[in-house]
Amino acid sequence: MDTLFGHTRSVLRPHYALITPAGQVSAPLPNWPGAICTLVISPALGARFSQIHVTLGPDATGAGHLSDKELLVFVRQGAIDAVIETRQTRLETGGYAYIPPGATYRLSLGQGVESADLLVFQRAYIPLAGHNPPAPILGHEQDVAGAPFMGDEAALLKNLLPDILAFDLAVNIFTFQPGATLPIVETHVMEHGLLMLQGQGIYRLGDDWHPVQAGDVIWMAPFCPQWFVATGKTPARYIYYKDVNREP
Repeated sequence: MDTLFGHTRSVLRPHYALITPAGQVSAPLPNWPGAICTLVISPALGARFSQIHVTLGPDATGAGHLSDKELLVFVRQGAIDAVIETRQTRLETGGYAYIPPGATYRLSLGQGVESADLLVFQRAYIPLAGHNPPAPILGHEQDVAGAPFMGDEAALLKNLLPDILAFDLAVNIFTFQPGATLPIVETHVMEHGLLMLQGQGIYRLGDDWHPVQAGDVIWMAPFCPQWFVATGKTPARYIYYKDVNREP
């Protein structure tokens, strides 16, 4: 055994949580029959959204009809066939689907693929007067241009969803070259759910400093001070959720 009995990097605080892969536990979820599901962030933690990691095998699907909820599904590895309303496509690693409230969907393993790992953000949609809910979106992160964050070419930000008032959430991907940082210690009303996709770094959460690496999950409550620096010899990448465009 490589670590001491009872040791974990996972931490739970009132305003943040770091949840590492070693301690994650899967459990069945109704809309994902046959899938391996790990609910890593949920309202039980104090969050206003859920973050779910899903592994699809040959006999697993994700399907349903959303009433007041919305989903953002990101393919971490593998490929899936996605049907949303009348739209159908194959989503490979880096592909994503936004499924709006009122939509019917079905997600299954892509042909010729043995398994697929998905990241799912789920929340109740908050309507906004004068704006209809968004339409479904099917895309790939490679097709989204990265923009220097606050002018720093070493920290590139990709916005997977349009920045329009109809959306009450944003899902973005940050890529940091080794040594690159967030330029400030952010403290804001927006809540975050984050998954490290690649590399490693140090995350400041509140008054604490945590080494993080690919596979780690972070929940940040509103107004939790937060800052990141990429360490190691390869770029660090993470994908994260935040709530936007609604009155607090």
